[in-house]
Amino acid sequence: MEQKENNKILLHACCGICSGYPISLLKEMGYEPIVYFCNPNLDTKEEFDRRLNAQKIVCLYHWVPLIVEEYKHEYFLNIAKGLENEPEKGKRCDKCIELRLKQAADKANKLGIKYFTTSLVISPHKNFTKISEIGNSCQDNCEFISIDFKKKDGFLKTNKLSKDLGLYRQNYCGCEFSKINT
Repeated sequence: MEQKENNKILLHACCGICSGYPISLLKEMGYEPIVYFCNPNLDTKEEFDRRLNAQKIVCLYHWVPLIVEEYKHEYFLNIAKGLENEPEKGKRCDKCIELRLKQAADKANKLGIKYFTTSLVISPHKNFTKISEIGNSCQDNCEFISIDFKKKDGFLKTNKLSKDLGLYRQNYCGCEFSKINT
């Protein structure tokens, strides 16, 4: 495959499980992924650390760099204010995704990376079209690359890799409201 010029892509990763296959696919597509772990939505520092540890394992497995954004849950709480009782996939989730993708676009710009994307879309519980719209709205001197990582059995592949690597498997999206409003 012909290499793209300046082929680096910042992959926003919500967790190690979801990023396993996207990293592989991005490499196959000729990109050089750099994983960006930015998740202020996670309800506790302990949950953040558990997911980060799984992400580190995946990045070591794939030999890709990992950038970790400091845990600042107050960023999420500020955008979720007034939306606490929204159902999953509602306005609170849209704001949460927008927060993280804006941070990813900002980080890509600071690093001089022309492309960014997210592993969020691999989940069958997430709306690819909606996340792509949000990602496109966050573009600022960098391009959001919409890739439906669920295609070609992506969700099955990422789950197999996570099981093979013995990764921590969470049972909720991440915020405290997702535990009670599902």
